[in-house]
Amino acid sequence: MSRLLPKLPLANWVNAFTQWLTTVLGPFLGGVADVVKSVVDGLAIGLQHVPWWVIVIVFVVLAWRAGGWKLALGTAIGLVFVWDLRLWNHMMITLVMVIMSALVSVLIGLPLGIWSARNKRVHSFVSPILDLMQTMPAFVYLVPVLLLFSIGMVPAIFATVVFAMPPAVRLTRLGILQVPAPLVEAARAFGTNDKQLLWKVQLPLAMPNIKAGINQTIMLALSMVVIASMVGAGGLGADVMQSLETVNVGTGVESGLSIVILAIVLDRISQRLGASKKRPA
Repeated sequence: MSRLLPKLPLANWVNAFTQWLTTVLGPFLGGVADVVKSVVDGLAIGLQHVPWWVIVIVFVVLAWRAGGWKLALGTAIGLVFVWDLRLWNHMMITLVMVIMSALVSVLIGLPLGIWSARNKRVHSFVSPILDLMQTMPAFVYLVPVLLLFSIGMVPAIFATVVFAMPPAVRLTRLGILQVPAPLVEAARAFGTNDKQLLWKVQLPLAMPNIKAGINQTIMLALSMVVIASMVGAGGLGADVMQSLETVNVGTGVESGLSIVILAIVLDRISQRLGASKKRPA
């Protein structure tokens, strides 16, 4: 059977395409990597030089506004616990990676989700790509990203964007499509154009779904912390990897708990801030 149906040289095609991409886009991608690296390094150094208690206060205020004193107290206890473990600077590096990855994912995902909701052809083209991004193992697309951007925080951010962007696109599209048709017809009857309909009717009503997509994007970005450390991202993920290499269970538990605490804090704050407030009857 193998003689009748020879092996498809897919690996050779992919390698050739990757080599061509590296040759053609190498200078441009190098410039992009330098800009991103400068921004990321500046943010990381800035956060590391800010007193830890100032950042704790900022998170506590956000938690209090989002979910009340219980969430604020839990946030304070969790962050002080990470500081006491002497992992604060590493957590700041991880926080920068998550913030940058989520920001890029949202900046790309929201317009793409809006376009996909308003154009069926765009949705037909984008949907299988999003399926591929969500289902393909992260280790697979770490390799071409590593070839294009070398090692460091930059390839980690780009790989994280690929993994974390689909929820922002899908939930933005879902929110716009779930706007009740009578409201859209009423807005049309009052003479609104497409731009006014989008900004004054569809986006405000779709905001709960959009905020849920942002929340999921942040969580997926944080789930890439350990994998991103394999390409030199640093932070708490690097501590976990080091504990695996040295079979140091204690260090692994400390780093893992720090990641969990950061995940819970970011999830609860973004989730509560994104929850729609009930209007009084």
